[in-house]
Amino acid sequence: MQAKERLVNELQRDPTIEEIAKELDLPKETVVLAMESIVEPVSLYEPVYSDGGDTIYVMDQIGDQNSDDSWVDEILLRQSIKDLNPREKKILRLRFMEGKTQMEVAKEIGISQAQVSRLEKGALSQIKNQEG
Repeated sequence: MQAKERLVNELQRDPTIEEIAKELDLPKETVVLAMESIVEPVSLYEPVYSDGGDTIYVMDQIGDQNSDDSWVDEILLRQSIKDLNPREKKILRLRFMEGKTQMEVAKEIGISQAQVSRLEKGALSQIKNQEG
C-alpha cells in the first residue's frame, strides 16, 4: 500500500500492477495476492438496492449452485462407491483423486493397464447403474 501511495503521488494516477511490482521488485502475482488480501469483507446483510420498500441485500444476490436433489445425489454416489470392492475403490481413488494414469495405477497395484481399464470401466458402470 505504501508503494502504491508513492506511485499515485508520483504518477498522479493509480499505478498498474506491473508498476507496483517493478517498484517493489516482486512478481506481479505476489502483488495481486497482496492487493486481494487487503480488500475488506462485505456483510451478507449489506444493502445492494432499496426502492423504499423492498431492500435487496448481498445474500439475496448469492446463488445456491445446489439443487434440492443434489444432497440425495451425493448420498447415492457415496453408497454406490461403498458397494465397490476394495480394489475398485483403490483404482478410482488413484485415478480420480490422485490423478494417476492407468499405467501408474497398474504398476502400483501390480496388474496390467488393460485390467485397470476394465476394472475402472466396470466400477464406473456399476456406479452409474446404481444412480440411474
